[in-house]
Parts: sequence; C-alpha cells; structure tokens
Amino acid sequence: MRKRVSLRNPQLERWDFQLRIKILLSLIVVLFLVLLVRLIWLQVISYSYYHTLAEANRISIVPVVPNRGNIFDRNGITLADNTPTYTLEINPRESAPVDQVIDELSRIITITASDKKLFQKLNEESHGLAPVAIRSRLTEEEIAKFSVHRYAFKGVNIESRLIRNYPLSEATSHVVGYISRINQNDLDRLDDEDKLDAYRGTNHIGKLGIEAHYESLLHGLTGSEQVETDSSGHGVRTLSYSPPVPGTDLILTIDAKLQLAAEKAFGDHRGALVAIDPNTGEILAFVSQPGFDPNLFVDGIDQEHWNELNNSPNRPLNDRALRGQYPPGSTIKPLMALLALNSGVRSAQATISDPGYYALPGSTHHYRDWRTQGHGSVDMHLSIVQSCDTYYYSLANLLGIDQMHDFFTEFGFGKKSGIDLDGELSGLYPSTAWKRKRYHQDWYTGETIISGIGQGYTLVTPLQLANAIATFANHGVMMRPHLLKSTKNPQTNVVTEIKPEVINRIPISDEHYNIIRDAMVDVTKPGGTAAVAGAHASYLIAGKTGTAQVIGVKQGQKYNAGQTSEFHRDHALFVAFAPADKPTIALAVLVENGGHGGSTAAPIARQVMDNYLLGLPTSAVPEPPSTSHSQSEEPEHD
Repeated sequence: MRKRVSLRNPQLERWDFQLRIKILLSLIVVLFLVLLVRLIWLQVISYSYYHTLAEANRISIVPVVPNRGNIFDRNGITLADNTPTYTLEINPRESAPVDQVIDELSRIITITASDKKLFQKLNEESHGLAPVAIRSRLTEEEIAKFSVHRYAFKGVNIESRLIRNYPLSEATSHVVGYISRINQNDLDRLDDEDKLDAYRGTNHIGKLGIEAHYESLLHGLTGSEQVETDSSGHGVRTLSYSPPVPGTDLILTIDAKLQLAAEKAFGDHRGALVAIDPNTGEILAFVSQPGFDPNLFVDGIDQEHWNELNNSPNRPLNDRALRGQYPPGSTIKPLMALLALNSGVRSAQATISDPGYYALPGSTHHYRDWRTQGHGSVDMHLSIVQSCDTYYYSLANLLGIDQMHDFFTEFGFGKKSGIDLDGELSGLYPSTAWKRKRYHQDWYTGETIISGIGQGYTLVTPLQLANAIATFANHGVMMRPHLLKSTKNPQTNVVTEIKPEVINRIPISDEHYNIIRDAMVDVTKPGGTAAVAGAHASYLIAGKTGTAQVIGVKQGQKYNAGQTSEFHRDHALFVAFAPADKPTIALAVLVENGGHGGSTAAPIARQVMDNYLLGLPTSAVPEPPSTSHSQSEEPEHD
C-alpha cells in the first residue's frame, strides 16, 4: 500500500490569506481617508462657495425690463411706440450647432440671407451667451408652422416681445432718432454702478435724436422678480416682485403733419428745413432730406442695408439740419442792413451806385454783382428786395469783420444753439483773431468784402439760420430752440409742461425793425427775388433768398449750372417768417445744389407756411431751370 503525499501547505495559505486581508483593509482605509478629505473640503473649506451656489440655484433674481416711454407730436400723433410682436429666437447654449438649426428652420419659415447675417452679427456681439432672434415680426401662419415642429428644435423658442416702432419712418428719422442694441461703447458710457444696474436685462438703448438725448427719461427703472427654481432651473414660485417703473412719455413740439408736408415739398431734392415758433422757440418742423428708415436699426441693421445707407452719395445718415454747415449766402443781408442801422454806419436812405461790381480803391479786382449790368442807384430797401451784392460789399468794407463778427454771434452764428439734441455743430463766423489763431495769418480786406454776402469762411447750420431769423421776427428776443414740449407720467397721467427760455435780448428799435421787415415783405412781391413763391399769398410773408457757391468761379468766368456736375452746383437758401405783421412761424430752407433760392428753396417754404397757417396740402417742388434766370430769381454769387 502506497503512502499518500499531501500537496497543501496550511501555513502558506494562512499567510496568503492574512496578506489579502491586510491589503483590503489598507485599501478601505485609504478610500475612507480620501472620502473624509473630500468631505472636509466640501463641508468645511469650500462651504461658503457651495452654499452660495446652492442658494443661487434655488433662488433666481430675474430683472423685469420696463416699457419704454412713447413719443408723440404736439397734437398727439405717435412718433415712436412699442408694438407687440413675436420673434423666433435661438439660444446657442441649448441648441444644436447654430448653422444646422438655421438650415432646418429655413425649411419651415422663410429666413433670408440678411436674416442670417444679422443673426451672426448679434450672436457674435452677445458671445453666444444670450438668445438671439433669427426672425422678428412673425405672422400667425409662421407661428403655427413652427409650433407643429417645436419638439424637434431644442433651444429654439417663439417669444412675445415689445419692439420699438417708428410709424412715420423716414419723415422723423433724424429728429426722433432710433434705439438699437446695447454694445460695449454704450456700457462704457454707463460707467456708474447705479446706471448699469438700471439697465440689467435691457437689450436696447437710444442711439440718435430724441431717443438718445432723453434716454434717461424714456428708459424707466428696471424692476426685479425673485423666483424659486427646481433642480432643472424651472421656476416653481415667485417669492417677491418689485415692479418696473415705465419710461416717461414725451410730447414734442414737432407738428407731424407739417413735418410730412415739408418732406413731401422737398420731393427728390436734398436739403434741410427748420421751422420755429419765434415766440416760444418751439421747433415745429425739423427736416433733413433724404432720411432713412429707423426701424432698420432697432434689432441691428444688416450689412446690406448699412452699406446702402453709408455709401449713398445722397448721405441719408447725415443730419443736415443739425450738422450740415453751409455758407449762408444772401440770407444774411437783412441782418447786415440791421447792423448798418444799429451802428449808424449807413442810413436806410443812403444810396450807392452799382455798376455791376465793387472794387477797392486802387485795386483792379472786381467783386461782381449777380446782375452784370448792375442795379444803378440802390438804397437799403432795394438792396434787400433785389439782393444787390455791390451794396453789401461796400457795407462790409465800412463795418469791418470784427464788428460783423460781434453782431452776428449775438444772433447765434458760430456757436451751438443749445437745442435738446446731441451732436449739434457750431458753424463758423470768422474774425481777425480767429484767423490768426487758426491759420497764423493776417486778415485781408477782400475776405471782409465777400463775408458781406455770406461767403468766404462763414458757415451756418440750417438750425442756426432759422433761429437767427426767428430772433429777428421776435424783435431781438432769442428763445432757446427746443423739441420737448411736455412730459407725461404713464402711471399718473400727470403732464409737466416745459417752459420757454429766453437766452438773449438784442436791442432792435421799432423803426429799424420795420425798415428791414418791410423790405423782406417786398422780397416776396413782384420785383423781389422770391416773387414767384409769394404770389397770391393770403397773408404777408417776410423773406430773403440766398444762393451759396459750392465751388469758386474765376475772375471773368461765368457760372453755368448746366455745365456743372450736380454736386458742385450752388446751394439754394430761403429764410422767412409769417404772418409778417404778427409772426407765428419762422423758417430756414436749404436745398443742396438746388441753384437759386427764389426758384427752389422759397417755393418749399411757401408750401410749408401754407400748410401750417392755412392747412393746405403740399406737392413736390419741380426742378428749377438750370441755365437761365428770370427777374424774380436770384442767380449765382461769386
């Protein structure tokens, strides 16, 4: 019988078992220590951070954006309001790749190339952190189509929004302005913490015109809502609510019907018109032609439309009434005559002989009159009625540029009017000191001569020109031109009126006033340079035509509009007030490259005054003759 051999080693097995137990226990201890360290980290060291994070997840503070204030004209016609609309919005953080989502949406709803470009621009500006509209102003049919396929588009929603609307579109584009999306430059301007807080949740801000100047009134105050949310971030209940304060409604001095009438009267002409109530300084019409559609800017203008506006030779984005600077031409002659009377340099009865030119003693250079054969013997009255250049050449030489400068600055030339719009330019009225400082040169007598007919260095804005003639019409009392007539609290309906403000008083005697006014009345009668525009008027019009050179004409050379490119032709101007015996409207009209003040600018003014005083409709002014001049027109100046 064989002896059995045992293969087991109990001692070795026991040692191996004990080793495994030790390793397992060590692993458990290590894992426990890791868990303990992690718990200490979360519960002790990082307690404050996670406690705050947990509370933030549970309670959300949601800003409640106020309704923006509406803007009305003086008669209650809406110029800007908030229109309910539906927008299709994509939240890049929640949706599939944006390009893919837009392609799929295009199969359901019309999305143009412009829509895509604008979305891309706005999405880049928001850095993909906020929902961006791919389409605005959805129709009911489009809403229904998307609703059927809503389940397939995560992160895409239809939202009800109030969108800014400008019913009169181009007619009030420069004066009312527009709002658009807030960008970094706007945030930089809102450097105050309270201002930034007031704009929490706000996507838009005033960029131009009244919308920009009165932004603080129109915006209102942002409210807040404290909402308890679940783990998915959905609201469960509202814990507290602080209502927003809606923006203040603004009532402007603008007469919308007059504004539309003026725009229509311009037709296809470029230019500007400013009409003022001389007794109060209220702006009745503020037109810059051509305008643009401000509704394009509300949600951000696409590149195609921007290029069209920005590259247009007609410069529709340029506010000619506020920022256009032009030589005033002969429109300053009534004020030159007034200065002659006030200073005693020349009486109303004094006459000069006009051979068709003026020459300084000992000089062969001729400063030409617009009438080649001259006007013969000319007194002050005739010099205004027929716009005799020679009369004002000699008068300017007697007065001197510094005396002229001091007088015209009293009427607002060369400085801002203080109107409640941003971006106004100051124009320029020269002096010897100005030229020495600007060019380090002496002033020449010849520069004084041409300043006498509103040429040379002199530049004015249409607003300044209107304000100057309104000041004269108001017997030298200058009112601050303003656009805000009153404000209305939308919650209490309390209306607060804006009081007119006198900013200057220029001494004008009744005798001198009547001399100048009567001559200006005769400007619009037979024999005057605006006789065509004044024909058959049922009220007295006091006016003065003007023609301002765009390019110089050499000595002995004759200007021919028909052989001059459009943008190099003379500007046409006209200033007026009516009724002349008791003015309620004063205005300045500028037609860029329009030729003659009597045939182009004055008829526009007549239609505007007829509309305001008589309620008559307007029609577009036809193109004036370009190669010939009638007795009632004022031809070009050099």
